Amino acid sequence: MRIASFGFRSLPPANGSAGADKFALEFLPRLAARGYKVTGYNRLYPGQKKGQASFKGVEIVYLKTINKSGIDSIIHSFKVCWHIITRNTADIVHIQGNNALFALILKIFGKKIIMSIDGGPEWERPKWNYVMGKLVLANAYLAVWTSRYIAIDNVFTKELFEKKFKRKFEFISFGSEIKDAQETDILRRLGLEKEEYFLFVGRFIPDKGLQYLIPAFEKLTTEKKLVLVGGSPNPSEFEITLKKTNDSKIIFAGFIYGDDTVTLMKKAYAYVQPSDIEGLSPVMLSVMGLGTPLICSDIKENKYIAHEDALLFKKSDTASLLTALELSLSDRCGHLQLAAKAKTRILKEYSWETITDQYIELFKKTAG
Repeated sequence: MRIASFGFRSLPPANGSAGADKFALEFLPRLAARGYKVTGYNRLYPGQKKGQASFKGVEIVYLKTINKSGIDSIIHSFKVCWHIITRNTADIVHIQGNNALFALILKIFGKKIIMSIDGGPEWERPKWNYVMGKLVLANAYLAVWTSRYIAIDNVFTKELFEKKFKRKFEFISFGSEIKDAQETDILRRLGLEKEEYFLFVGRFIPDKGLQYLIPAFEKLTTEKKLVLVGGSPNPSEFEITLKKTNDSKIIFAGFIYGDDTVTLMKKAYAYVQPSDIEGLSPVMLSVMGLGTPLICSDIKENKYIAHEDALLFKKSDTASLLTALELSLSDRCGHLQLAAKAKTRILKEYSWETITDQYIELFKKTAG
């Protein structure tokens, strides 16, 4: 069976990568290892050069796009569709994210589609105005109509979709375990010491809550540092404003991937997830699977993963977040006990091998 996959930026991850790239990194090579012929489609931005032709058994196709957020993914997806149709590269196409228009195009040309939707219902995000929100909702209707199977990584989004669209959907989570990671010298390169920093990894957008984390940390009495990993290739005004902090203990580390990221997670004093909106966070799953203490907002998606095994604070509340940071500092033993409980539970409940099995069942059903 030939499977093509797109909707992510780069495999392996590169600058600007996010959860979709993490998913591709863990899932597609496992799929190839099971004997499937897998093609992954990378975005190639101006100034970038093509990388390796394959990655852990996955054939990599590079298609050029422009360096403009939002439009870059549309241009890339159109080119992917053209390549799949004209080169006949797949029996089944696996699509991540809000790409229902391209699912329709591929369906018209006889391709079978499986879509993966991560995070909350996209049309409810505050970044959209009324018109755009309606267009995003129309995209969701189109996705439901074009795809026989849709896998959703958030049980609450799954329930909402089933209620709205009167149809059953698949729940398939992200995985947690990190295998074969080698410890690196990233702490030395960033001037850090083990357990002497709080950590955040992700996009610098309002959904992620850095506008609460940075002010809370600025008020925290500590010699520990706050390391913020990530950002955007095209920084927004929001991101530029975040970086205007005068606190010298806040480190904007830029884009860091692979074993460097794993080392940062393992050696952190605690990981902080201050999200306003979140899916079933792959970063949280990884952090908890590594046994690193966690501090997170009390949105239902975070609580679904964390249970009682993390320090929770009130969503969008800087003062509440500051209290959680102070509690982590004052009761280290208690926080470590929570982390140990979380690690045991997460490694048992979330496995990339199990997730691969679940997707393969969908591929078999789709292929008939």
